[in-house]
Amino acid sequence: MCVAIPGRVISMDGTKATVDFSGNIVVADAGLVDTKVGDRVLVHAGCIIQTMNDELADEIESLMKEIEDISN
Repeated sequence: MCVAIPGRVISMDGTKATVDFSGNIVVADAGLVDTKVGDRVLVHAGCIIQTMNDELADEIESLMKEIEDISN
């Protein structure tokens, strides 16, 4: 199973987006979803598959942190 966590688009170069995942920087294809700098996004297999608002992204990050805390 694959789980995507939210990242923030920090730059764009055509359809390539540089996405920051809490300090982990990834270049992802933004050709499937209308994306701009500052957007919170989910990336799967190197492609942005969804944009989301900060509230939803923060909720997902909080839930992932809870899971991480339980497993430690």
